[in-house]
Amino acid sequence: MCDTCGCGDPAIVPVELQHSLLADNDRRAHHNRAHLRADGVFALNLMGSPGSGKTALLEATAARWSGGPRLAALSGDLATDRDAARLRAAGIPSLAITTGSACHLDARMVHDALHDLPLGDRDVLFIENVGNLVCPAIYDLGQERNVVLVSVTEGEDKPLKYPVMFRRADLVVVTKLDLLPLLPEFQLDLLRENLAHVMPEPACIALSARSGEGLDAWIQWLEGARVETSGPRVALEGPAAQRP
Repeated sequence: MCDTCGCGDPAIVPVELQHSLLADNDRRAHHNRAHLRADGVFALNLMGSPGSGKTALLEATAARWSGGPRLAALSGDLATDRDAARLRAAGIPSLAITTGSACHLDARMVHDALHDLPLGDRDVLFIENVGNLVCPAIYDLGQERNVVLVSVTEGEDKPLKYPVMFRRADLVVVTKLDLLPLLPEFQLDLLRENLAHVMPEPACIALSARSGEGLDAWIQWLEGARVETSGPRVALEGPAAQRP
């Protein structure tokens, strides 16, 4: 085992690092953020386990927020563009980012995808990350807010088992609330209690994309977060003015 993963391998030689391993990603993320802000686009990084309901939430958001801000999306997936196709069918201009074996999106992937997803007439960009509760939390993509989804079928202990993901979340959305009658053992209050142990400022909305319960609170949060980060569109100058 240690020969393959390096866990406790005595043959590993310690190396002193002078620069962060994520320095290049962070530079690209800063570049992405500068352009998104200049275009007046509010970007969110949507994260969660496979099947937590990320795409379903965006479909429901498009239907409920009809007539509101103009939405767009980037959807990360290992092998298909199924999520992006669903979002396009829901009326959200969307592009798939197929990562192959990569279990997360990074700033370069988002940067390159933005070449093919014009945002000049868009107001909100949802970056639907690859289904994973570990790696996506580490990579800044240029977003303004991090949203983590956890479904009622996943149990209440996910914040304790994956603290980094939830520690970096601005909002946790508990999904599939319509399934609660089938899950009498699930305790929403216990999930909120666990979030309070890991989130600096616990914020949680429970909803069902299917029934619509809780969607108004989600939309209200989106509108508030967008106002907090909004500003006039500005022209960039110097090296940052190069398009993403």
